[in-house]
Formats: sequence, structure tokens, C-alpha cells
Amino acid sequence: MNITIKASIIFLLVIASTALTQAQTSIGIRGGLSYSGMSYRPIPSIPNQKVHGVKSQPVFGLALEHYYKDHAGIELDIQYVTTGYVEYNEEETLSNETQFDYLKIPLLSNFYFGRSGRFHIKMGPHFGRLMKATDVRREFETNNPDVPILPTYGQEGDDPNRFMYGLTAGAGISKVFGKSTIVAEVRASYEFGRPESQDRIFDMSGSNLEFTVSYLFQVLERK
Repeated sequence: MNITIKASIIFLLVIASTALTQAQTSIGIRGGLSYSGMSYRPIPSIPNQKVHGVKSQPVFGLALEHYYKDHAGIELDIQYVTTGYVEYNEEETLSNETQFDYLKIPLLSNFYFGRSGRFHIKMGPHFGRLMKATDVRREFETNNPDVPILPTYGQEGDDPNRFMYGLTAGAGISKVFGKSTIVAEVRASYEFGRPESQDRIFDMSGSNLEFTVSYLFQVLERK
């Protein structure tokens, strides 16, 4: 390794070390409830059909909050969240319900206003992986084979798309107590990844709403 390469590596290490000492980082836990919604188009010639989402599902995980300057930073979460749908027959006497359990990773810009009491605005992409699909109940099938309903996703032969990706935005408030921070927020996300991968329906779209509280502890202080 020549002198120029060694000098470049040392320079990069010094820059990285300086950035870390001037940053503020907190880690913690996050939990709450989520509410999902879903719609689908059975075939191209039919408008979107709305179905009920699953409600009051737990969401929990780990959070890392990093501020690289005053009032601006990023947040990285690793969380477990459940989405899904409930579809009723025309008489609304029978229903089909499916739930999707995801490991979801949002990477969000985090802007705040205030000092010990703060108002936050967050936005950015999220990615994830389907851990389990469960058909909670299957009570009816379509009477018209030319107009399909939402299919099963947790049965033998089902092969749901396991990659999740989309956009998340949220707002919330926080209170700083020394090195500890309590955060309450609401987030809305839209999914671009679809569980359907076998062309049994034309298209589907999903969204999710999360109400959460986080506890964060500062592990690195900005100097």
C-alpha cells in the first residue's frame, strides 16, 4: 500500500470520527397500533373494489435516531407490523380475512421544531419482507368466475410476493428529559409492493396507518 493510499484512508477515518463526535444519536423501542386498508381491481375493465382493512394490530420494534445538525436528522426503524384485509360477500353475511406479517424498515428524514418540547415531521422510503401470510378465515367464493375476488395467500400452492417497499410520512411530538426522549406520532404509508404474484387478480393497492409511542435514550452526544 503506497503512501498516498495510506494518507487517504487516514484522512477518511479522521473525517468519519469528527462527524460522529459532532452528531447526536439515540436508540430505543417503539410500539403501538396499526390500521390497514386495501383495494383491488379484479380485471382491467372493472373499477377498484374497496375492502375493509385489519384494525388494531400491534406494531413494535427498535428505533435509531441520528441528528447530524440542529433540527435535522434521520431515523431508522426495524419493526414488526401486521396488515391485511377483510372482504365480505354481497349480503355481508360471510367474510374472508387474510393477514400479512412484515418485518418493515423505514428510513426517514426527521425535522423538528422546538427544544425540550418538539414537533416532528418525518418522511422517506420503507422496505421490508413478508414473514408470514395467514388466511384467518375463508367463508365464501365468487359466484361469477369471470370476476375474481381476492385470493388466498397462506394456503398450499400460494406464492405471495415477499418484498415490501413504499413511502412513509408522519408527524408527532416529543419531550426531552435529559438523555431520554418520549415520542408520540402518527405515520401513514403507501405500499408499492403487491402481495399478488400469480396474476390471479389484475392489481391491488394497500396503505397503513400507525399510532405509536417511542422511548429513546441518547448514546452519543453532539459536541
